Amino acid sequence: MNEQKNLFLAIILVVGILFGFHYFYERPKAMEMAEHTAATTVSQASSDAVPEVLVSKEADILDRATALSKSGVMGKRIAIKTDKVEGSINLVGGVIDDLKLTQYHETPDQTSPSVILLSPGQTKEGYLGTMSWMHVNKDDATRFPLPGADDLWHTASTELSKDKPIVLTYSNGVGQIFERTISIDDNYMFKIDDKIINKSSDALNVKHVSMIERHDIPVSSQSGFILHEGPIGVIDKKLHEIDYADLKTQPKSRETYFTGTKRSWIGFTDKYWLTALIPNPDKEATMSFVGDDTKKIYHVLAESGSYTLAPGAEQADFVYFFAGAKVLELLDKYDEQIGFDKFDLAVDFGWFYFLTKPMLYCLQFFQTLLGNFGLGILLLTVIMKGLFFPLANKSYRSMSRMRAFTPQIQALKERYGDDKMKLNQATMELYQKEKINPMSGCLPMIIQAPIFFCLYKVLYVSLDMRHAPFYGWIKDLSTPDPTSLVNLFGLLPFDPPSFLQIGAWPIIMGLTMFMQQRLNPQPADKAQATMFLIMPFFLTFVFAGFPAGLVIYWAWSNILGIAQQWMIMRMEAKRAPILTKKK
Repeated sequence: MNEQKNLFLAIILVVGILFGFHYFYERPKAMEMAEHTAATTVSQASSDAVPEVLVSKEADILDRATALSKSGVMGKRIAIKTDKVEGSINLVGGVIDDLKLTQYHETPDQTSPSVILLSPGQTKEGYLGTMSWMHVNKDDATRFPLPGADDLWHTASTELSKDKPIVLTYSNGVGQIFERTISIDDNYMFKIDDKIINKSSDALNVKHVSMIERHDIPVSSQSGFILHEGPIGVIDKKLHEIDYADLKTQPKSRETYFTGTKRSWIGFTDKYWLTALIPNPDKEATMSFVGDDTKKIYHVLAESGSYTLAPGAEQADFVYFFAGAKVLELLDKYDEQIGFDKFDLAVDFGWFYFLTKPMLYCLQFFQTLLGNFGLGILLLTVIMKGLFFPLANKSYRSMSRMRAFTPQIQALKERYGDDKMKLNQATMELYQKEKINPMSGCLPMIIQAPIFFCLYKVLYVSLDMRHAPFYGWIKDLSTPDPTSLVNLFGLLPFDPPSFLQIGAWPIIMGLTMFMQQRLNPQPADKAQATMFLIMPFFLTFVFAGFPAGLVIYWAWSNILGIAQQWMIMRMEAKRAPILTKKK
């Protein structure tokens, strides 16, 4: 295989990785409703170890969760107000179902509405957290009623804030008193402390159940190679990412994990936002992902073990409830301070976690240093190019050397015509004689591909890039370039359709790709040469729909590559007469 073909295949490989990952994520994903049995996955326990009470109570738990979510919207509410969130708690049912993130907006315009994260269960976008006690023994339900969806909790508080937790109380009238203390820190973490006081003359068996409920699938949510959105959890130190499609094929399909260790968490993740339940890190809990295709409702649940309350006894349990933005340093802080596993994996770092996470921290540092996330991208790209400078030099020198011997290789093609076997043999003899390694130009590119894909991944999932401005017409690095060649970048008074929206930065990227391509040895095969020629134009069209930050990164990377390759070519040109004396 000649050098040109190796080079061509290497470029196709690198571009194919980037385009393929983006294409299979961005394109509308058809949800195929395959047959799915309600199987139970058991971690650290066999299926024979499934507690009978869990199986018999599954419907009760889900029905109770749905009922709590549908508690009256107009019920009495307690306001939630901190520097970063605003909302309210519905005292009917005691649900956290109203929350917006005041530091994040729907558009780059800071006067646009804040991002709404949680919504009441009666709305189409219902998304909420519920906490409750559940009976272990079904017979106790009629004798000792627990707070339900229509029951009103009482409090003397008027507002929940960082320094003002609220205490809710409820009495069932037959001897049990329930207390719930809700607090919130200065970010996005709630803590819910629940307590039962049993003043009756009978023993009571209960367990604590926390749930997050979500209605329908968000329009923007799709799971693919580049990003997971949907149910997520770290259970028994292992990351679980569940697609919505896997939980909606049958009514109340369920995946359950019995934690053999502690410190687990479970929730729902979007590209930039997260809700998560973190039960008492010092106790074991049962985690469940549940989908109900009939009602189009999805749950994640965290269930404690059972408690027995003797007459006159009391029992307490608690859960943390995170509802907010996926700020990496904040997730790391919670992981360390509260004591649970791998909370940072809520950010989808992918397979190369050990590379992508440090890259994200570097970008954040550069953003702070330079005052602009786009400049941080440019600086990090320079550093990455510098780290791979020796490898790139080897690749460019190999291509320059191949260029010097292009006439000899072309002469061999003309001499042997269609006799591929003799042509390959003669070509390899030339390589051996001139000490040319036909793979030397490809291998450095292949080695670099995973690193630059990691950078691509970091830019794609980074919350810092959302609504981050660059210069000129780029007001949001996380969205495509808003200009278009079709209307002459705004000179013509019409907006082209989205598939014709080819902005200035994608054109710059395409031009730099074309220039870089022309510096490389051109394939002798006409079909390969034609494909090689049209590739920059094709990728310009494809990249037009990419976030502007990714396109700027790719164009800048090409510019740096052109500069480096041009210098290498000038150096190798001085050696060309010596190399080409042998014919």
